[in-house]
Amino acid sequence: MPLIGYARVSTEDQTPLPQSEALQTAGCVEIFEEHASGGNRARPVLARVLERVQSGDTLVVVRIDRLARSLSHLLEVIERLEAKGAFFRSLQDPIDTASPQGKFTLQVLGAAAEFERALIRERTKAGLASARAKGRVGGNPGLRTKDPAALRKVRLARQDGYMERLNETAQDWVPHVRRLRPDMAWEDVLRIINGPLPHDRHWTQSRLLRAVKAYVRDGFLLDEVLGRAGRRETDDRLPAIVAAIKGSDPEITLQAICDRLESMRERTPRGRTSWQPSSVKMLLERAEKLGLL
Repeated sequence: MPLIGYARVSTEDQTPLPQSEALQTAGCVEIFEEHASGGNRARPVLARVLERVQSGDTLVVVRIDRLARSLSHLLEVIERLEAKGAFFRSLQDPIDTASPQGKFTLQVLGAAAEFERALIRERTKAGLASARAKGRVGGNPGLRTKDPAALRKVRLARQDGYMERLNETAQDWVPHVRRLRPDMAWEDVLRIINGPLPHDRHWTQSRLLRAVKAYVRDGFLLDEVLGRAGRRETDDRLPAIVAAIKGSDPEITLQAICDRLESMRERTPRGRTSWQPSSVKMLLERAEKLGLL
């Protein structure tokens, strides 16, 4: 079970060397180091680590706060790892999702987080009710009067919030869009993106297009990804999809590709719903002849 280490310090003046040495002693075969604030969820090195992790791997940190500063962020990262069949371990905390005790600790943390959210909701409702009883009206006065400056400020804040949420999921869809568009139709790109994701994180085509346009607008993706997809021969469609899955994970097995195609509800060349490794191997050979690999 490969161990992948992640070490983080907040400023350039600090050194991640002590963390890296502890991770190396723990048996990590790879160690990623990052200089970034713990409150910033959009960390490029962490995003690369989460994209790199494969089924059976374990992401290891020295302490929980090196990975996340909030319980919600910690649980979000662990959910992404579990979706890929990977595990999480903290050397100085009682969390190892590969063990029953670690899973129990995680469940307790999740329950605590939900309880905290419920308390915040109740306090917010009580505060609003008290303010209304005293005749105070909530909200932004500038918005109530439709002041242009206030409206622009809110619009920019919403855009910033939207981009921050997109950055948290970028590793799920940006590599696929960058590699497959415009050679592949949006419908097929969408199915490849959704294939390994849990159902509650599936993208719709309209939501994906909105995200891609936002990234193109800000220069994170090239304009060409929005171009019209060329017409592909019917016989070339399945090899293209299989080649795309293989291209996103060169080490993926034939059986894993079968599972991915079944999760995408893709039918075999003979119209069956169950895939066999031999069929995938044949399509990969055809994809190679077509120059898709």
